[in-house]
Amino acid sequence: MAEWLVEDGIAEERAILLHNDEILAARIEWPGCLKAGQVEDAVLLSRRAQSSRGTARFANGEEALVSRLPGSAREGAPIRLEVTRAAIGESGRFKLAQARPTTLDPSPAPSLAEQLRRQDLPVRTVRQFPGNDWDELVGEALAGEVAFPGGSLLFSPTPAMLLVDIDGHLPPRELAIAAIAPLARSLRRFDVGGSVGVDFPTLSAKEDRRAVDAELGSALADWPHERTAMNGFGFVQLVARLERPSILQLARFRRKSLAVRQLLRRAERLEGAGLVELRGHPALEAYLKPEWLQELARRTGREIRWHADPGLAIEAPHSQLVTP
Repeated sequence: MAEWLVEDGIAEERAILLHNDEILAARIEWPGCLKAGQVEDAVLLSRRAQSSRGTARFANGEEALVSRLPGSAREGAPIRLEVTRAAIGESGRFKLAQARPTTLDPSPAPSLAEQLRRQDLPVRTVRQFPGNDWDELVGEALAGEVAFPGGSLLFSPTPAMLLVDIDGHLPPRELAIAAIAPLARSLRRFDVGGSVGVDFPTLSAKEDRRAVDAELGSALADWPHERTAMNGFGFVQLVARLERPSILQLARFRRKSLAVRQLLRRAERLEGAGLVELRGHPALEAYLKPEWLQELARRTGREIRWHADPGLAIEAPHSQLVTP
């Protein structure tokens, strides 16, 4: 039976839905930012004229777009809000979090484990996930590519939507059908939400397009979404609920932050004698917060040392035990 495993990592909560040693789905949440389900009193900063939309600032300084404002809401006044979506990274900027007025009592956002328990599946907190599949999953997200027999999926997060290009050497209909199972698997593993555009091979025959539509519908039957039928150019659009950045978005728009958290996770799992040496590209040093290094030292009981290595790629830091 499938079950959710949750790791309480340094600067990160992460979870995987595991079944027969395979990761079916995954989630990442980072502390310190607004999260869906959080209820808090904020200050209304601005309101568009003759509109129910505006902008508010929360206690942590983060701003959010607010919808459904009542006529009585005034700029500069406190207002109780429920966050409906976390901020989403884009090239050079962030889409602000989204919120709406509520009468609920103030409360923090539910933890990752609390969110998952609502799905009626077992949830278990573990010290570390079994195997190395998590590293493989994050590696795929950082590469933006998932290979399958006969082809590959290329993922490109954009401000408008996540674009997925299907490439390969099989005949068009065979390639389209072969891509469906890995596409459905990847959407769940990367925690994808929002708008997704899938560029299948162009299929001129209507019966071929109908066959792909039917296969895709079956593969995504338990993934809540809406979708269009394939058009004559092989394009399909999917729309799913969006509450937080996907792992793909973190990998594309917050690459250094994700790489640092991966480095800390690997360092925490080291076994043997010696101090922990963290080695990575110099650009990562600014993202290694002192409190995170202190927590790593506390968890491992070891001295921590950082070594900048410009020869390493941003996404390829590593850790090792060395003699003091």
